[in-house]
Amino acid sequence: MLSDILGLTPREAECYHSLVSVASATPAELAASFGWATGQAGRLLGVLEGRGLARRSPGDDTRFVASPPAAVLRGLLAQRQNELKLAELEVDSLDEIYRAAGPGGRTANVVEVIHGAQAVRERIAHMQFGAREQIMNLVKAPIMSAGNMTDGAAMERGVRCRVIIERTILDEGSPSFDEIDQARIAGEELRIADALPLKVFIVDRKFALVPLFGPAGTGPASALLVHASSLLDALTALFESEWQKATQFVVSARALHNGPAMDDMDAQILSLSLTGLTDQAIATQLDSSLRTVQRRIRHLMDVAKVRSRVQLGFRAARERWLETDQDGGRPS
Repeated sequence: MLSDILGLTPREAECYHSLVSVASATPAELAASFGWATGQAGRLLGVLEGRGLARRSPGDDTRFVASPPAAVLRGLLAQRQNELKLAELEVDSLDEIYRAAGPGGRTANVVEVIHGAQAVRERIAHMQFGAREQIMNLVKAPIMSAGNMTDGAAMERGVRCRVIIERTILDEGSPSFDEIDQARIAGEELRIADALPLKVFIVDRKFALVPLFGPAGTGPASALLVHASSLLDALTALFESEWQKATQFVVSARALHNGPAMDDMDAQILSLSLTGLTDQAIATQLDSSLRTVQRRIRHLMDVAKVRSRVQLGFRAARERWLETDQDGGRPS
């Protein structure tokens, strides 16, 4: 097994095993242990040194010490796991081509049914791992253990990630403001909708996954995986429509161009207020007090010269107070 992971021959792996079990060793000492020729032991140690599995002992370059197995092997295991994931995605892609070429062509495989919560979570993870251009995610209650917030690794690859969260989720305090802020720092574009018609996860406009929940939101017992089709086009258009209607989630006032001067908390409170959250829910999200939230809203009403919160929201929307060049108000 070790030789497979490290890409070593059985004898090279045996040499590394032996070196790990001692403080240090010379080629002659290893040769004596295994009955090898000294030159052969030296060549084996040279291979291990070249692969970062061994190094010369400080103060005596005739002796070799093993590199820490955890430091070496964990990185190689992670690399091998990534290779296996990529291979799995390639197998899925080949399977799609195979089925499309079979009887009935593409129309027979527009929708697949995925059974079981674990299978649904794994498919979401695979879709995120394979994303190359864009992820679009409608998040509504009930919360799933995976697939609500976007995988940071996708954004590190330059994948654009847009998420719309249903307001009732924020009412419940999960995800918290800090969790949402961290997702935004990582590059996620996030908006809030009063209500969403369904939960859907779309990747690269090529696949969409729609979880199907059991009674009383007991969890995603199954899901529909939608392939390229008019149905996928409709789901994508639905997301874009909801995106245009949803409220930006503002975390910083620095990128705001319109409206009165506001600090970050004013902008955050106004943003959350426009989504319909109660003052108490806003206070909970921002880890503040109810009195502070109400005082700041009163101040914004005075600045806007309005008498009600409805008028404040109308004016803020009409004059685009929270509009930014970058979604969420975090300068690039």
